[in-house]
Amino acid sequence: MRLLIIILATLTLLGCKKKGKADFVLRGVITNSTFGIPLEGATIKLFEKNPSSSQEVLVGTTTTDGSGNYSFTFARNTVQSYRVNGVKNSYFSLDKTINFSDLTIDNDNIRDYSTTAKSWAKLRFVNVAPSATTDEIRFNRTVGKSGCSECCTPNETSIFGIADTIIYCINDGNTSYTYNYNVVGTSNIGQQTAVTIAFDTTEILLNY
Repeated sequence: MRLLIIILATLTLLGCKKKGKADFVLRGVITNSTFGIPLEGATIKLFEKNPSSSQEVLVGTTTTDGSGNYSFTFARNTVQSYRVNGVKNSYFSLDKTINFSDLTIDNDNIRDYSTTAKSWAKLRFVNVAPSATTDEIRFNRTVGKSGCSECCTPNETSIFGIADTIIYCINDGNTSYTYNYNVVGTSNIGQQTAVTIAFDTTEILLNY
């Protein structure tokens, strides 16, 4: 009887210990949404942020497989949140925050994400008939990649003088880049657009 009590007590303690130290499992699929296929070979890092510190701690690093899968198994520490960061050459990086309270130890935590291939719009402005009234052109983007650190400003921009000016603007691959323009002091007002090819540079030429 005494032996049975000891065994039951030991099992109870082990069960509590297991529950208290159970690991989180975070996994998912990263998609290359430009081509609608899994993103293979992306480097995925997981960071944790503690409530008492502004510094992040690297939890682990992995690489997506041929099906775009990634997976982390990590200790259930008391933290504020986690950040998933994914990078691959010629693709926009991804940064996603997961609150600690949104994770569970009862099941795998599934988080699927996507990113896009980079492309570039080569905006070329050529003043072919300079004069006192046509030496300023104003333009602003209406369609194209926005909100990224590499993105061109959406605000109106002016170019002055006898110009052959080139501006490179990053964009999502295989999508449109469009801007409106106004040659100041003339009736030359319009719109230029082109589809920027993934991993490549597409010129949008405007002679004015």
